[in-house]
Amino acid sequence: MNKKLTAVIIACLSMIAVSGQTLFTYGKYSVDAKDFIKAYNKNNTQPVVNKAKAISDYLDLYIKSRLKIREAYDRKYDTLAQIKTEVENLRIQISESYMNDPEMIKRMQQEAFNRSQKDIRVAHIFISSKNATGFMDSTAARLKKEEVLNRLQKGEDFLQVAQQLSDDPAAKTTKGELGFITVFTLPYAFENAIYTTPVGKYTSAVPSKIGYHIFKNMEERKAVGKIKAQQILLAIPPGSDEAGKKKIASLADSLYKRILAGDNFNKLAATFSNDYVTGANGGTMPDISVGKYDPAFEKVLWSLPKDGAVSKPFLTTHGWHILKRNSLKPVVTDINDKSYLQDLQSKIMADARWKSSKDFIYQKVIQQAGLTKYPYDEIAMRDMTDSVLDLKPMTEAGKKIVATTPMFKIGESVYDATNWVNYANTYRYKQDGTGAKPYEQVKEEFLQFSLYNYYRDHLEDFNEEFRNQMMEFKDGNIFFEIMQQEIWNKAQTDTAALLSLYEKNKKSYTWNQCADAVLFFCSDETTAKKVYDEVKKKPADWRKAADQYSEKVIIDSSRYEWSQIPNLFKMIPKPGMITSPLVNTNDNTASFAYIIQSYSQPMQRTFMEAKGLVINDYQTILENQWTEALKKKYPVVIDQKVLNDISK
Repeated sequence: MNKKLTAVIIACLSMIAVSGQTLFTYGKYSVDAKDFIKAYNKNNTQPVVNKAKAISDYLDLYIKSRLKIREAYDRKYDTLAQIKTEVENLRIQISESYMNDPEMIKRMQQEAFNRSQKDIRVAHIFISSKNATGFMDSTAARLKKEEVLNRLQKGEDFLQVAQQLSDDPAAKTTKGELGFITVFTLPYAFENAIYTTPVGKYTSAVPSKIGYHIFKNMEERKAVGKIKAQQILLAIPPGSDEAGKKKIASLADSLYKRILAGDNFNKLAATFSNDYVTGANGGTMPDISVGKYDPAFEKVLWSLPKDGAVSKPFLTTHGWHILKRNSLKPVVTDINDKSYLQDLQSKIMADARWKSSKDFIYQKVIQQAGLTKYPYDEIAMRDMTDSVLDLKPMTEAGKKIVATTPMFKIGESVYDATNWVNYANTYRYKQDGTGAKPYEQVKEEFLQFSLYNYYRDHLEDFNEEFRNQMMEFKDGNIFFEIMQQEIWNKAQTDTAALLSLYEKNKKSYTWNQCADAVLFFCSDETTAKKVYDEVKKKPADWRKAADQYSEKVIIDSSRYEWSQIPNLFKMIPKPGMITSPLVNTNDNTASFAYIIQSYSQPMQRTFMEAKGLVINDYQTILENQWTEALKKKYPVVIDQKVLNDISK
């Protein structure tokens, strides 16, 4: 066998062996090797020279933190009101982002990306559900749909059939031509039908709330992307006579000649355009993708050959237009473009296609938690519902149903008649205001609503990533709380212990070479240069110079060791020296120093000067003592073989 392949297999087997193995125990608790490895990889992203040492060092820190967190749980810190509130607030904030199927997002992103790569020219026949008098007539609509499909099946020209039979008024002149469309141009059901239909073919009848729709794929082309353009619109007022229309056409022609002669398009748009939104911005329109505007408008727009090209005046139903092409933004063709994929995801989640993403939730809850439907009298339930919601007389059958009559159970949660009535009372009406939904539809939606909320309420049981994030947050909060109580508060408030430690180790608390200095921390490099120039002119007025930029500058006047002074490097600080600004390339902040006095020899720090260092040392002492006590309470036993395996 190939030696390299053997090594890979051994490594894989080693990792398989590690997962599911206990790395260490502390008291009656244990930590799995895979959980430790996950934490190590998350907190150690930089390359290491000695992996075994890096893992050993991190294991020491990891064990200490687990001991403290375990002690916090044993003391019931997780039941503290502020901890519970913070955890619940986080749960509310992040749970929505986990209420989806990552695999579905990927599938929809891939689908949207693929469709974005081509534009399709579409023709459309619409069959309305309403008859000539404006009333719903599903029978007439169905018969007309069959007539249209029969004629198309016989080979009749789609555009002629559209012109003759489509209920879209525009079809009389456009013959059903919609122009080019791309992904997200039309409702998802229409888009699906079109993008799955070959060139030259037509779709089956796609139902909607207002009727039926039949589309024909007339032509396909490589996606043209988006175009940025300006326009001048000269609208024709309703009821204009021929003389008025000719006057507007003449004005359009005049403006076009002025533009060709070099007149400023922006000024002409601001002065003459009746599109007051774009006119106020020199006629500049938002980025235009195909299928966004009238086909006649887009035909001219996309025919402009280059940036700066101006169209001749042309007429649409809105009036006379003059267009100027500014730039073309090609469609993204790289499937790995993260920004584009994120944009697609945002559009997907704001689109009707995302509604189907909840289906996986229903299935997952049923499979994992279980769904049990209880037997009850369906007629009685309906009668009771009508009585409660519509105040109809209660029938004898309806009286069989009481508030606690169970309907179904999800996991261990029972949903009864009260839950049902409360839901139906809120959600039984259609969102478009056209009346109540059918009873069976509301019942099905109640079940889905219950499954969805159960999933949200038990998200930790269904999503490991969410569970881990919530656990990390809770552990972090109670770790902070117990450290505050056991270490940080004691270290800062026990003045006698701090003074004693200072006196005992006084020689350790000295200044190395240091200086009295003013440090200027600026929000950006430009501000730093301005303040630096002001201070350099009049060093004594340094505070006045900084006050001019108070919102962008923080000053700190204190004693600093030479190594703490920005941009000093190997220079020896002298009174009056001003170091040049040091720019942080990560965030463009900048800092510099003004030296007031310099001390070249080490000197003793006073207690107040050393207090921060003393507190740090005292915290270390307290923490070490506490850690030893915790190790006695929760004895730690490391499996050396497992540790050796993960250290390789």
